Amino acid sequence: MTTFIIGLVVLFVGAALYGKFCEKVFGPDDRKTPAYTKNDGVDYVPMKGWKNSLINLLNIAGTGPILGPIQGILFGPIAFITIPIGNIIGGAMHDYFSGMICLRDGGSQMPDMVKKYTNKGVFTVYNVFLCVLLLLVGAVFIYTPGDIAATQVFGLDGAVNNVWTWVIYGAIFVYYLVATVFPIDKIIGRIYPIFGGILLLSAIGIFIMIFVKGYPLVEIWNNTWNYDNGLISVAYGDYFKTGHFLPIFFVTVACGILSGFHSTQTAIISRTMKSERQGRNTFYNMMILEGFIAMVWAAGAMGVFNTIQGAAATGATGVVGIVCKDALGTVGGIIALLGVIILPITSGDTALRALRLTVSDSFHIKQDTNLKRLGLASIIFALVAAILVWAKFSSEGFTMLWRYFAWANQTLALFAFISITVWMFENGKAKWTWMPLIPGAFYAFITVTYIMQNPIGFGLDWTVAYIIGITCAVVYLVGTAIYGKNRAARKLTLG
Repeated sequence: MTTFIIGLVVLFVGAALYGKFCEKVFGPDDRKTPAYTKNDGVDYVPMKGWKNSLINLLNIAGTGPILGPIQGILFGPIAFITIPIGNIIGGAMHDYFSGMICLRDGGSQMPDMVKKYTNKGVFTVYNVFLCVLLLLVGAVFIYTPGDIAATQVFGLDGAVNNVWTWVIYGAIFVYYLVATVFPIDKIIGRIYPIFGGILLLSAIGIFIMIFVKGYPLVEIWNNTWNYDNGLISVAYGDYFKTGHFLPIFFVTVACGILSGFHSTQTAIISRTMKSERQGRNTFYNMMILEGFIAMVWAAGAMGVFNTIQGAAATGATGVVGIVCKDALGTVGGIIALLGVIILPITSGDTALRALRLTVSDSFHIKQDTNLKRLGLASIIFALVAAILVWAKFSSEGFTMLWRYFAWANQTLALFAFISITVWMFENGKAKWTWMPLIPGAFYAFITVTYIMQNPIGFGLDWTVAYIIGITCAVVYLVGTAIYGKNRAARKLTLG
């Protein structure tokens, strides 16, 4: 329990200090925001600060900060320390500067930001990764809420040969299709705050019950959490025992520490902010809240792994239901589960709508009628359906789907870190470029090493994978710094 508490103190105290530092480096002022200068009554509309913060939290939160930490805690209590540190200096900083740069640049969206601060080649690669990630987000956010609904709410087995499993998937699928083509999100958006409230209240409820029920959380300095008691799956435990903790853990936890997907969502909120001074709470602090949610679910998972026989063998989606019902009771658990089910759905429809728009912009496909939107959406949804069917029929389907999703998610963040670095160079903040360069280089090492070694990638030997990963991290660090300096010098020359 002590390690968990230390982690929470690190998270909130560190966030207060580093969040203020990030704000000082960026330098928000009182200039008119795009919500006023471009007010169109639709996308550019001034909104209250608390609404912007809540909407941003809803946009970035899905099953990522729940399922990732549940799997990540299988590495042991070290997760209680690595999650908050990574969140503070990586994820929250990433979200803050991405959102604030888009805000200052007139409410531009993330592809515009990458295009402006990188080059054509980097922008092209970014678009490819963005499309892959959004496709995987759509598949993951059908699979996970569908399985949780089937097994934890309706009491079904969620098996691949159970027709009701596919009926539930189909219902989510139809909603996504309608929401992607028609402006149904304007209607659904009215009840988003309710879902957000459920998410936060369930996390707070589980947090309180961790102490009330005295969940046996293991400390980082003892040997209670070992690799021979059945609590650690071989897939994770062996990585830790053999010294390969870094790449596997950070990709597995994903959204609780860093999410490239977030930058696509913070850019949306940049169009509705009344003041730049709202940015710290709207962007930085909401990612810290997601870190808190991740910490709570990691602790809840560890608690049930240590108290409920067989919990570790039920899979990540099954553990969600066990934690909810064990901590909050039958009624409270069902309410919490509904929030866990609905939230990824409300993120998934946004992701697939963004994918349709990205593809249409890249290939100059007109989307001015419902029929044209439906035509492009049908192709996208056929790909999502294929991924979903493959993942469900494969015995390791969810694990592989999650790993591809998490890896693509972390990789996408590298483009935001490059853009933030270049922005700093061009705006007289070169001495602070270590802020995006350090996490950027670290995740360049993590993502490259992971895909080089893991069977879902190239399956190379660990030594070879580490060499390639370190080399790419150095190239990323040096290349980004040189490119940023050259851009700044050229900008200064041109006046």
